[in-house]
Amino acid sequence: MKSYRNILLVVFLTLPLLYQAFPLEESVKEVTCGYKACHKTIPGMINVHMIPHSHDDVGWLKTVDQYYYGSKQSVQRAGVQYIIDTVLRELQENPDRRFIYVETAFLWKWWLDHDEVKQQQLIDLINSGQLEIVGGAWSMNDEAATHYQSIIDQFTWGLRKLNDTFGACGRPHVGWQIDPFGHSREMASLFSQFGYDGLFFARADYQDLNNRFATKTTQMIWQGSVNLGTASRLFTVAFNGSYSPPSGFCFDINCNDEPIIDDINSPDYNVDSRVAEFTAYIENLASHLQTEHVLVTMGDDFNYQDAAQWFVNLDKLKKYVNAKQEEGGRLNLLYSTPGCYLKALNEANITWTVKEDDFFPYASDEHSYWTGYFVSRTTSKYFERQANNFLQICKQLFVLANVEEAYENHLNNLREAMGVMQHHDAITGTAKQNVFEDYSRLIYEGIQHCGNITERALSKLSSSDLPFVSCLLRNVSQCEPSENSKTFMVTVYNPLSHEVSYYVRLPVLGTAYSVRDASGNELKVQMATIPDPVRNLPERNSNATTEIVFLANNIQPLGFHSYYITELNSTDDTRRNELESSDTSIGNDVLQAMFNESTGLLQSVMFNNEEITLHQNFRYYEGWAGNNSQPSLRASGAYIFRPYGTSVQVSPVVETKFYKGELVEEVHQEFTDWISQVIRVYKDTNHIEFEWLVGPIPVDDDIGKEIITHITTDLVNNETFYTDSNGREMLKRVINFRPTWDLEVNEPISGNYYPITSKIVIEDASKDLRLAILNDRAQGGSSLRNGEIEIMVHRRLLNDDAKGVGEALDDEAFGKGRIARGKHYLVVGPTTGSGNLSLAAQERLLAQEKLLSPWVFVTPLNISFDEWTSYTTEFSGVFQNVPENIHILTLEPWKNNTVLLRLEHILENNEDPILSNATVVNLEELFTTFVIKSVHESTLAANQWLGEYGRLNWIDTSGVGMDSWEVPNDIPNITLKPMQIRTFIVEVTR
Repeated sequence: MKSYRNILLVVFLTLPLLYQAFPLEESVKEVTCGYKACHKTIPGMINVHMIPHSHDDVGWLKTVDQYYYGSKQSVQRAGVQYIIDTVLRELQENPDRRFIYVETAFLWKWWLDHDEVKQQQLIDLINSGQLEIVGGAWSMNDEAATHYQSIIDQFTWGLRKLNDTFGACGRPHVGWQIDPFGHSREMASLFSQFGYDGLFFARADYQDLNNRFATKTTQMIWQGSVNLGTASRLFTVAFNGSYSPPSGFCFDINCNDEPIIDDINSPDYNVDSRVAEFTAYIENLASHLQTEHVLVTMGDDFNYQDAAQWFVNLDKLKKYVNAKQEEGGRLNLLYSTPGCYLKALNEANITWTVKEDDFFPYASDEHSYWTGYFVSRTTSKYFERQANNFLQICKQLFVLANVEEAYENHLNNLREAMGVMQHHDAITGTAKQNVFEDYSRLIYEGIQHCGNITERALSKLSSSDLPFVSCLLRNVSQCEPSENSKTFMVTVYNPLSHEVSYYVRLPVLGTAYSVRDASGNELKVQMATIPDPVRNLPERNSNATTEIVFLANNIQPLGFHSYYITELNSTDDTRRNELESSDTSIGNDVLQAMFNESTGLLQSVMFNNEEITLHQNFRYYEGWAGNNSQPSLRASGAYIFRPYGTSVQVSPVVETKFYKGELVEEVHQEFTDWISQVIRVYKDTNHIEFEWLVGPIPVDDDIGKEIITHITTDLVNNETFYTDSNGREMLKRVINFRPTWDLEVNEPISGNYYPITSKIVIEDASKDLRLAILNDRAQGGSSLRNGEIEIMVHRRLLNDDAKGVGEALDDEAFGKGRIARGKHYLVVGPTTGSGNLSLAAQERLLAQEKLLSPWVFVTPLNISFDEWTSYTTEFSGVFQNVPENIHILTLEPWKNNTVLLRLEHILENNEDPILSNATVVNLEELFTTFVIKSVHESTLAANQWLGEYGRLNWIDTSGVGMDSWEVPNDIPNITLKPMQIRTFIVEVTR
């Protein structure tokens, strides 16, 4: 290894050797894109920036392919291929016209579907600035249920396709998040780190928008991060709640509005009335803005399938409104883009207010809080999280094992499926049932494709030709190779940047097993009873009644350990659980959970001999069954959470069985025939695991139900709690309060629900106590009363909420309501923590371990232990542990013999006295399987070099401007500050 490091000292260069990673400027025709392509505005006039656009959902009422090809027109009249075709034709007709496009998934599908002539037409229009790419990710992602790692990945992939195909003119300058149902602060931070100049969106709380229109603050500076300074600020434009055209001015084939008829001899001539109507609308809108620039969205869902119908009328509207200038008219209509609108606002040289919180929850009226989708289709949310886990492993192993380039299409398959899944009607659970079946197909096929890569990589790294099988049904205690093999190998891969220990649980048919590592050491084994409700799941195809449990200890970072497992011929009672029916507690040396002997419910937790009152039970809300004819009759549905009354306890008494062994202690609880739970404490952990099983939710009483896990403590948190923003920075939440306006409370439950992507926290300063619940998928929840936390885990509803999907959220599988199984992790104790880490730091590390959990591969064997030891059974992809507060966020194959590498600091300022400090990492000492020749730092999305672009500067009302992103000169010993992510294109040799 020392020789590698000496080589690195010589060849470690930061010269721009990797410019081939980004395409050169185009030489075809003159390039006049970007701000150079903007039409001139007229000072002193109301400049009306018309933005022709189409909002193309990557699946919603139809599947991705059905939307692209235009099939199933009876469901929705929509065909994306026709949109792009006809827009290109109409832009070529008139160079004055403009159009924007957003979803790279559809644009790339069109690109592959057309010949070089059509492709060149698209390139020319992008180079001329007539067609501006905005957003640029694979899909327009949701901002509540998405994790920042998946957001970054899908932007990286979409922007790479644009960069490779169109060069600099294809790089977006602005975010275009017009349809997501609420907006996260972390998303603003990510856009700023992508190098974008601004963000546009339509949906914000109706009270918030009313206040902003009254105070002329719909355009603002958004502070994206409290940790990263003013460089993370993003200029933000909020529309009037809609991305549709003004009422009466939709000229699409899907609309019924009158065209502009300018034949003065026609009895239907309407120019004067249409101009007057449009002028009145614009003047009213302009009165609520700070500048003389007004943005008007001219488009809607799947508009421009016959683009001529739009552009002919927009040409006329522009012509006749501008003609009024000769008569003293104040309006100047121009074709524009979001980028050009930003440029005009920036050149106004005025100051702007600063937004520091987020835009959750979103309400469209007094009874329509869009907080139900935080939980809708909870099993899909879990599947997406598992797919992200596997995608990171797939990418890492591709690089570490130097998998052949021919396999890259397998990787792209899961990359693109995950990009689709971030869409704001996919991860949200707000598409039709058949569309979700297609989303699941895409994810499943993507995982299978990546399985080819992991199997090839592990075969190379282990010097074997063995199969490495992923058991995707371990969540229901089903795994064919562990159940049907007398001898098998378990390989545990650790995708994290530090050493971890992991409890492996696999269903088996035998009663006793031996587990050995390559040195012949026998590991402790516990046979754990599979709960009866799990064994009886209708989708489960397994006869296993027990799981083998063992600790895979000290798995190296980006590495694996393999274990040789053999079923024993005779039953060894020391390896079996004993039923301890008289016990009322479970735990380990530092953490115990105590249960009420009469009710079977959790009643307290003991941490380091300090007892904390803590009750846990399941409750449900009845879903409001309105007909949606008016706000007061709004139904609870896929989007909307609207409970009818307060929550109802599922059961005051539960059946319990206690199991204890050398590795884990657990209690099995049955609340009803459709809710059960396992609460467990492993021997050397500082958290309690709750594994819940909910469903089928009964609706025989014609009442939809929304199920919550409910925790009650004696902590006094003063109606204040904290939730994460996309798994990253924490935000303070206060019941019945919004930081930027006086809230009128109409829905006190759903109006206080917030997205929980990774955790929710309450604190009691007087007791110096902190309690956090971490989850395994995106959910929603709150702390409605002192000392309480509730998290919604599953929903089944019988009414549509009239927000577009047209179906009740009556999710079914196997002819019954869908069953969901998932986990929560409870961490409690003094805020200062124990040992060397604060509790917040412990939570950060635990969240990392649950997000990117070690992955278990199972291999049936027919060889002896001695033969097995000839293979490589231990591997580490890095030389040593990365510091605890640093994580290798991305390691993936890039192009031209390069690797994409991201490192992140996972703590915020002041979360820990030590780990919240800036930390240095030596890149030359990271990886074991390749040598780094050169490194060049890029923006977060890896589509342009850091420092080689200039963002627009915006000044706030106190006179503070925006810092540029620092371009450190510190390679190879890079410094990472709290919450900082740094991205590198790395040239390597093997």
